Amino acid sequence: MRRGEVWEVNLDPSIGAEIKKIRPCVIVSRDALARLPLKIIVPLTEWKEGFARAPWHVLVEATPQNGLSKKTSADTYQVRSISEERLVTRLGELSNQVMEEINKGLVLSLALD
Repeated sequence: MRRGEVWEVNLDPSIGAEIKKIRPCVIVSRDALARLPLKIIVPLTEWKEGFARAPWHVLVEATPQNGLSKKTSADTYQVRSISEERLVTRLGELSNQVMEEINKGLVLSLALD
């Protein structure tokens, strides 16, 4: 389980506006922390054109490399830490270019600038 990998993750139970159900997510935690039983993830959700106006949404096109079946958004505002037990199936890996865009979204969402 490494940074940039896409996994199906069981995000239930959720509360309120938290993103829910089993869905693809990308691991964004540092590889040096891999031995910890928690991973920091960014959930992916089906792309909607309105997301283009929200800078925390990062467009992710489906490719054989990432294992996604449709165009999605990495919703960096929904970043969270999860137990490894929530990881269901490895789908693939995102490109370095997409990970750079996700990094920018995380900087914005977490006010790291």
